[in-house]
Amino acid sequence: MDAEHYRQGAREEWSRSAAGWARRRETLQRAALPVSEWLIDVIAPEPGQTVLELAAGPGDTGLLAAELIEPGGTLICSDFAEGMLDVARGRARELGVDNIDFRALEMEWLDLETASVNAVLCRWGFMLTADPDTALREARRVLCPGGRVALAVWDAPEANPWATLPTAELVERGLAEPRDLSQPGMFSLSPPGRIEDLLDGAGFVEAVVDAVAFDRRYPSSADYWTVTLDLSRTFADAMEALPDSERASVCEGVERRLEPYERDGEYVLPARTLVATASA
Repeated sequence: MDAEHYRQGAREEWSRSAAGWARRRETLQRAALPVSEWLIDVIAPEPGQTVLELAAGPGDTGLLAAELIEPGGTLICSDFAEGMLDVARGRARELGVDNIDFRALEMEWLDLETASVNAVLCRWGFMLTADPDTALREARRVLCPGGRVALAVWDAPEANPWATLPTAELVERGLAEPRDLSQPGMFSLSPPGRIEDLLDGAGFVEAVVDAVAFDRRYPSSADYWTVTLDLSRTFADAMEALPDSERASVCEGVERRLEPYERDGEYVLPARTLVATASA
């Protein structure tokens, strides 16, 4: 893999996805709130502290910490995609939260002083980096002694049908390559022991890894489609590239895959994320 080529492509993709994430921010955060709450609970933010959120996206997890570090504390809300930072800025304005320093930061080389933050948060970011080992070492570097990192990454593909059904249909039709867990991606840190190894290699101690399960709910199959297309630029691009007749056939195939998850008129699909914390 050409790491720099991957980073450039990922930055462009997430910038293009920002509008969709803004539209779906409230629905996603409502479903994933247990994950954000787990991360906040384990870092236990206190007034006056500095908390760094990496790959913040819409910023919802960090915003939960921002109110807990008042008075005198600062949330550094960071993402490598300016479009995502704009979404987070908008949400902060809506809530009237002003103790936030928004920064465009690359997780693999943080433009921050050593031992300058009390806690690091990252919900669903480390598995997308070209070099998660270096990214976690950087998180360790900027943490004060005894500071904590709290992160979430997606569990195995089979535990997350809400995300895998469309790709499975494309792969079965020969329209996409099977997932390669050795490459950066949604499930790259799901193999057992992978998170523990990374945390240990980065110099963290007292690592704890757990899992949080929740449901993704969709009032209709049409809603599932629009949400999926909003949140996954890769899948949206793949669908747009298909001829109309083939696109319709793929839609029918995905809707058949959705049928087992129909519950009283809505679709309820399981989601499962791995969560971890460790001390610097």
